[in-house]
This record gives sequence, structure tokens and C-alpha cells, in this order.
Amino acid sequence: MTQTPQRPLRVLAAMSGGVDSAVAAARAAEAGHDVTGVHLALSANPQSFRTGARGCCTIEDSRDARRAADVIGIPFYVWDLAERFREDVVEDFIAEYEAGRTPNPCLRCNEKIKFAALLDKAIALGFDAVCTGHYATVVTGPDGARELHRASDMAKDQSYVLGVLDERQLAHAMFPLGDTLTTKDEIRAEAERRDLAVAKKPDSHDICFIADGDTQGFLAARLGKAEGDIVDESGAKVGTHDGAHGFTIGQRKGLRIGHPAPDGKPRYVLDISPVDNTVTVGPVAALDVGALTAIRPRWCGGTAPSGPGEYTAQLRAHGDETPVTAELVDGTLHVAFAEPVRGVAPGQAIVLYDGTRVVGSATIATTERHRTEALTG
Repeated sequence: MTQTPQRPLRVLAAMSGGVDSAVAAARAAEAGHDVTGVHLALSANPQSFRTGARGCCTIEDSRDARRAADVIGIPFYVWDLAERFREDVVEDFIAEYEAGRTPNPCLRCNEKIKFAALLDKAIALGFDAVCTGHYATVVTGPDGARELHRASDMAKDQSYVLGVLDERQLAHAMFPLGDTLTTKDEIRAEAERRDLAVAKKPDSHDICFIADGDTQGFLAARLGKAEGDIVDESGAKVGTHDGAHGFTIGQRKGLRIGHPAPDGKPRYVLDISPVDNTVTVGPVAALDVGALTAIRPRWCGGTAPSGPGEYTAQLRAHGDETPVTAELVDGTLHVAFAEPVRGVAPGQAIVLYDGTRVVGSATIATTERHRTEALTG
């Protein structure tokens, strides 16, 4: 298979105001494409400036993106998608936590905003592709079908958060950084050579719409406090909490348990039940998961696989791969792990790979503990 053809295209470059998207836009323009830059205004109140590596859609970001577009020599616009972002990403994030699940808002943003709302508008305006600064690679087969593959540099690979892209979206996606065997320092050095002022701008590692990084505070302000019980595996009360939405599967710190476990070892969050506002804790070994089911599968650039298959799976944006057997049954993905994995939570995404190719993504619905006991989200 080969890289996507390099015939000149009309390209809409999504420019966040960071170094990756600026270099990606510059590379697309240098390759001879007709590039237009666009910054997505995703916040209805973008008045505060970035703090460290945190923040999203600030005035600073918009100005940085505009300056980069001026240096590259491409037209630049700001598109207001704040309402769509609030509905599809922020409200979904809050609802998932309220239901006791652990969502990944970056996947939802890629699915609903960058490669749905943005792409639809781009195509309506006559653009051929949307370009972003993600580290992933699109290749084209002899029949013209597109496939999404991992980036050449696994240390920077971001294919996990792109696993929600369907065939149509992938056909219009461009990732100029995906085949770059360079370090992030070299990307910054390239930005400096191109006189892009964002060369030394820090990366953002937090949930973009929670500028101060305090996820629990963000959720508490929107869902309120609701005192409930923390119980052990036997159901015995061992503590209290101010809201089950403030916990995630595998959490160890901040449990406020008044007395130690009988064996003296740390306890971890095993289950979150929003129905009775109860958080269950137990030993770390109880986090081991042997199988799971996942819903809302999306097949990346192709059709659903038939019958059971052997794949590798990734469960977190920067997690390791693990061998699995997976099969789609009546729209639900059933996955069994070759070796137990730890700390898997309903609401997370599981992304399947065949070598470097992204097969698809699905949302974890239930997990089954290693051996026989089951946990459901």
C-alpha cells in the first residue's frame, strides 16, 4: 500500500494554535496543496489566557493560529463551533460521568467536531480534505480504499484517538506529520526554521475544556455534591464520598477511607454505581479484567470484520498494546484478553489493530474480572 496520492488538493487545515497543527499546515502548503487555515472557536467564553500547558480555545490560541497562517502565507478564518462542541463533547462528558462511566472527550471531539461538523462544512465549501496535526498515517490500497495506520514514530502515535473515523471521514483526512521519524524537539526545530512563533509553545495534556485541570471540581460544579457510601467487596461500608462522579475505576488516591484494609494493602476503586451512589473498593488484583463487551463499534476505513479474529488492542491514548480475540455479535463487540489487563473502565474506548492498521473502535460497556466475577458499568 502507498501513502495517499499527492495531487494538489483544496485543503482545510485545522489550526489549534499549537506547534503540531502549524507545522502540518505548513507541510501541506509546501507540498503544493491549496491550503486554508481555520481555527475552531469551541468555547463560548474564550476570555482567559492559557495557564502553563492548560486551556482551550483561548484568545491566545486564536491569535497564535492566525500568526502562523500569516507566516505560512495562507488564508485564515475562525469558525464558531462552540454550541456543537458543548452539546456533543462537553455535555456528553458530563453525562457519561454521571452514569458512572469514564469517557474520552478527545475521541468524541475527533468524531463529532473535527471530522464531522468541520468536515461536513469543508466539503460543502468545496474542500477536498481536512488537515490536522495528529500523528497517524493514511495509506491507500490498489482499489483506492483508505486505511488508517499508526504513525511511523510509535512514541508520538495518536491513532487511538482517531479510531472513531469511518470510511467517509478517513477518505478526506490528511495527517502530514504521521510519517515523520523525528522527535518532538525536531518538530519544534522545524517550526523555528519556518519562523513559526509557536515553536516553543507548551503542549496541552489536560482535558481541553477544563482549563485548570480539576476534573472533579468541574464535575462537582455541574452535577452537585451527593454523599454516598464507599463499600468493600463484601458490601461493608468503609467510608463516604461527595459524589460517585468524582471517581474512576482503578483510582487509589483521594478515597477518604477511615481505616486500612485487613491485609494493610492499598485499596482501589473497583466499581461505580450511580443508581445507589455507591463506590466499591478492593485490592489491586481485583482490577484484573479478562474480557469485556463494547458497544457502538465504528470500523475505521472499512466494513465490520466477520467471525472471531486475533488482534491487538489499545485501551488508553498512551497505553500499550495487548493481544486479544474479538468478535462482533449482534452489534456488540466481545473481546477476550490473552493475559488479564488492569483498570479497564466502562466508557473508555477500545481500539483494535491488525499490525499497524487501525481496525476500529468501540465503547466499553461491561468488563469481566479475570476468572469468573463480572463488573458492569
